[in-house]
Amino acid sequence: MVNKVILIGNVGMDPEVRALESGVKMARLRLATTERIYIASTGERREHTEWHTVVLWRGQADFAEKYIRKGSQVYVEGKIRSREWTDESSGARRTVVEIVADEVRLLGGARRSEGTGYGESRVSSVPTGQPAPSAPVQSSAPQTPPLPAEVEDLPF
Repeated sequence: MVNKVILIGNVGMDPEVRALESGVKMARLRLATTERIYIASTGERREHTEWHTVVLWRGQADFAEKYIRKGSQVYVEGKIRSREWTDESSGARRTVVEIVADEVRLLGGARRSEGTGYGESRVSSVPTGQPAPSAPVQSSAPQTPPLPAEVEDLPF
C-alpha cells in the first residue's frame, strides 16, 4: 500500500515553529496549491486553490524557521495523516488532516544571496557538511513517526 503526497505550492503564512517539552522541534506550514482548469466547451478558465497543512519535524523545522516565509514556493513530499483531538472550548472531538513531510525543498523565490537566482534555491534544510544543497532533504524522523503524547491535544 502507498500513502504518498507530492505538493508544489506557495506558503500562506510564516511557519509556526514550536519546541515540544521533549525538546523535539516541529513546524507547521499552510501551503496553497492552485489548479488551473480550462473548460473547452465554454472557453472559460477557472482556478481552484486548495490549502494544505504541512508538518515538519526536527531538522526540517529548523530549516523552515530559518528560510521559509510567507510567499515562499516549496516542494513537499510526504504522507497524509489524520488525527483527532478534543477542542478545549467546546469539548467536541475534531479531526485534522495533515501532510507529514518526508522531504522539503525551497524552490524559486529565495533571496538571490542564498541561491542561483534561477529555479531551485541552493539552501538546504540540513546542517553544513550533510548532502549537497541541491539534493533532496530527507527527514531525520523515522518513516512513520508516532506523534508524541503532548502533540495529541494540539489543535492543528
